[in-house]
Amino acid sequence: MKNKLNEKDLKLLKGKYVDINSVINKLKNNYPIQYLIGNVDFYGKKICVNKNVLIPRFETETLVEKTLHYINKLNLNKGSLLEIGTGSGCISIIIKSEIPSLEITAIDISRKALTLAKKNAKINKVKINFIQKDVFKYNMINNYDVLISNPPYIKLGDKIDPRTKYEPKIAIYADETGLIYYKKIFEIGKEFLNKKFIIALEIEETKGKELKNIAKEFFPNSKIKIEKDLAGKDRYLFILSE
Repeated sequence: MKNKLNEKDLKLLKGKYVDINSVINKLKNNYPIQYLIGNVDFYGKKICVNKNVLIPRFETETLVEKTLHYINKLNLNKGSLLEIGTGSGCISIIIKSEIPSLEITAIDISRKALTLAKKNAKINKVKINFIQKDVFKYNMINNYDVLISNPPYIKLGDKIDPRTKYEPKIAIYADETGLIYYKKIFEIGKEFLNKKFIIALEIEETKGKELKNIAKEFFPNSKIKIEKDLAGKDRYLFILSE
């Protein structure tokens, strides 16, 4: 079986599904066990997932952890945060749980994703302003202190891990360069972030240097940092006001 099934997960699935054989067949075809179980543990919180959202990864937990550090370091605890492409809402939910005084707005183009994100916020007892918007057509009405995103960054046509084939393509693929979302985020950041700010992004491991150079064009006077994930890969881009 390509998806390893431990006894705990098997017990959960047997309790949820009558036909366990069909479930096991799905797993053999790389169908995500997280979708079958219906939730994941993310940063110690229960986050419901389904086929309309990307499954939260360990790498994104580290993005959250590092962003929390910078928010505290820059004393932006009472500021406002915008998340672009919230999906299941996991990033915003954890940050709001850890820093309740932060005002958070989270946008996504997918209505179905936002329905799930709202459910997750309710389960975890946090208040977040969810808005259905296409980031390329979003007319900002507020300024923000923190901008965070784990945007789609796979180039159109590139092969992806077979285990991700059931996840929403809109949350995985960008354009022919893989950079279109980052450039839009930089544009938004330049125009709508306050003087003291943080931009926190998850990135594809080979794009760090290229993205850093692009970021310098938008933010020549800011501190731009590429940071590594737990596997030692370039995975995060932070832009910090000086």
